[in-house]
Amino acid sequence: MEQTSHCSTLDKGDEVASGRNWRPTPAIRVSAAVHLTALTGFALAPVPWDYIAAALAGNHLVLGLAGMWPRSTLIGSNLRRLPEESAARHEIALTFDDGPDPIVTPRVLDLLDQHQAKASFFCVGVKAAAHPAIVQEIARRGHSVENHTQTHPAAFAAYGVSRLRREIESSQETLAAICGRTPAFFRAPAGLRSPLLDPILARRGLQYVSWTRRAFDTIDNNPVTVLKRVAHGLAAGDVLALHDGPATLARNRPAVVLEVLPRLLDTIEAAKLRPVPLPTACRS
Repeated sequence: MEQTSHCSTLDKGDEVASGRNWRPTPAIRVSAAVHLTALTGFALAPVPWDYIAAALAGNHLVLGLAGMWPRSTLIGSNLRRLPEESAARHEIALTFDDGPDPIVTPRVLDLLDQHQAKASFFCVGVKAAAHPAIVQEIARRGHSVENHTQTHPAAFAAYGVSRLRREIESSQETLAAICGRTPAFFRAPAGLRSPLLDPILARRGLQYVSWTRRAFDTIDNNPVTVLKRVAHGLAAGDVLALHDGPATLARNRPAVVLEVLPRLLDTIEAAKLRPVPLPTACRS
């Protein structure tokens, strides 16, 4: 059974999220109990290795599948929708991953300005370091800059504790140094994560975020189908995941997000919804 996840509320005036106590989910507690029981059973009984191996393999399979399900809450807190208070204010969250990109991101910012919409940009640390002026412009225009790892490794979900911590903390330091605000939210590359991630995020005061609706705009170059994914059934409290990274650039045509975003913003306005950055949605 999934846990209900909520945004970690930010008090007014807080710019840096402080560390929080890590509370393992029921699935993680069960996993720990399985490992302890297996170890005790082998030491005291001893239970045959084939039974122990089967129990541990089954346990790891469940946790691994949970990590491959981006909207799962089995292995840790996961913000998939905005808090009820934010939804009651008719707010939604537009989020953009994989930037900043010198071609796409400035045009996304201009489109957002035209509609007086605010968003959250999950930036990759090394790209931010390569284009610091764009990151500063994101913040200057009233959007939030959030953590999307330092190097966006494809194998992020398979990393051990040290490498996970290094990716997250390096990006925190990079982004804070550039824009003067420490990110309060984190999203894993492709939304894939491991059971080791949540305690690291808790220590850094980071809230994990997935989405309500995902555009798949890095693999689908058809603006009609991309728009349908994120706009069909749009409702207050939704978290929308799009991309402003270079992978959105299709051969011989503009990035699909630049075709989709104006239509999406028109749809949002017609529904009388207000796009706000995640820190705004999560304030008390």
